[in-house]
Amino acid sequence: MKRAHMKILLSLLCCVGVFTLSAQSRYFKESASWLQKSEACKPVLTYTEHKPVKRVTSIKDASAYQGWRMRDEGSTDLLFNESLKKHPSVIVDFGEHLTGYLDFSLKLLSQQVSDAPVRIKFTFAEVPSELNTPFDPYPGGLSRAWLQDEVMTLMTVPIEASIPRRVSFRYLKIELLGASSFDFAFDKLTFRAQTSAKTAPLPLASTTDPLIRKINEVGLLTLKECMQTVYEDGPKRDRRLWIGDLYLEALANAWSYKNHDLTKRCLYLLAALANDEGLLHATVLETPTPHPQNGTHCLDYSLLYNVALLEYLKETGDKEVALDLWPVVVRQIEMALRQYSDDWIYDMQKKPIYWLVFDWKDNYDRQASMQGLTAFSLEKSYELAKMLGKEKEARDWPRIAGQIKKAARKTFYDQKNGVIVSQVWMILSETLTAKEGAKAMATVLSMPDACYPGCPYAYHYVMEALLKCGMRQEARSLLTSYWGGMVNKGADTFWEVYDPNNDELSPYGFFPINSYCHAWSCTPVYFINKYPEIFQR
Repeated sequence: MKRAHMKILLSLLCCVGVFTLSAQSRYFKESASWLQKSEACKPVLTYTEHKPVKRVTSIKDASAYQGWRMRDEGSTDLLFNESLKKHPSVIVDFGEHLTGYLDFSLKLLSQQVSDAPVRIKFTFAEVPSELNTPFDPYPGGLSRAWLQDEVMTLMTVPIEASIPRRVSFRYLKIELLGASSFDFAFDKLTFRAQTSAKTAPLPLASTTDPLIRKINEVGLLTLKECMQTVYEDGPKRDRRLWIGDLYLEALANAWSYKNHDLTKRCLYLLAALANDEGLLHATVLETPTPHPQNGTHCLDYSLLYNVALLEYLKETGDKEVALDLWPVVVRQIEMALRQYSDDWIYDMQKKPIYWLVFDWKDNYDRQASMQGLTAFSLEKSYELAKMLGKEKEARDWPRIAGQIKKAARKTFYDQKNGVIVSQVWMILSETLTAKEGAKAMATVLSMPDACYPGCPYAYHYVMEALLKCGMRQEARSLLTSYWGGMVNKGADTFWEVYDPNNDELSPYGFFPINSYCHAWSCTPVYFINKYPEIFQR
């Protein structure tokens, strides 16, 4: 494309973005500018070509993850040399988790000509059970369309074709649904994998335990697959930017791929799409033009945005971005504090009632968690203010954080037994001292009826709390038992949801719809590389 034409196209794209924003009332007058800055640092994706490495067969095995494993059946040569009518159902293994597009071509195997269409079904799977659990009738709570089965009708052979939909998978099942009398086979079967991760991460120390080394490898691939033109939460589903995933992915990225422009893009994009009160949407999408998932506000995620911006500044020294987005930080604090009662307790019934994430667990106490997270975010935001010379604007925040922590100790702390509700966030906010936190963590870890986290996202913060309390061995043990548990069950990438006692757990009523490569699960990369004295010895 000629340079002049490219400039015109970029101008049109910017105009589209500005029009999208101007169509709605925006709290921040800089929103259109922020959207343009986000687009300016949109990464160029890199592509690599991959071919299937072997054929496999699904084997039912009660001891395997979700009851299925794959058995090696050897070379894929028969797909290219023998009629597909002799092998109407074949599973191939690409050897690793990939995200991108499938290209293929079919050829005739004789002097015959094709006299009818060919109908082929392709089913892509991140884990073996996706190929062995009937999708229909569909019982899940999310769109059936997220499941990765595609039927293509090819009107003639030979032909070159591609699956137009981007997919995320390791295993591919190919089923011949309809063909005429002529014989045909694949001529090509390749996959174009894409990511915005480029820099090779540093190797671990030679003293690293093999299991921890494998956990790091799986974490790196998880992060790489989720690093697209934004930090996606899952490349199979939901393929969008969430604040909670952004924060954790950026932490892991800082200790691995170091693509800080991607973090910058996401921070600007979220800010540009805040609502007309200045509250961030918890999640935004890029196509057809950048837009928020309207009505999706998670107040805990909004407060974590502030912490993500602080970490970005500490990692890059980029004050320009931090100063640009400082008004967003201030507004998230203002919006959170209005939800507190006069005695500084987060009011779960105060209108508007916001969605709070924290964990995929119904009986999780989100009120106490919000109490701790607010204090944590206030103090981190004040740290950011000091780095930007904005202390006067934030002068009340340390005092308010102290009042929130005092109220938390009064309301949620059982001093006699040394435990507190939602103690992870009480430790991270320093509502408890390190000594009190260590006692509380040790007590709860020994309680069989304690409310344990239900997903890797929540376990990240448990790891942070253990390390803050100086419980290094306990943190190492949690890493190897929880994320190592996924590795031992065959994980190529870390999963959205993992309960060691329930392989079929799903927040959506159907485990094949779960995301088996999920951004918020990648943070072993952060821990292993930031604390080599704990995890690489």
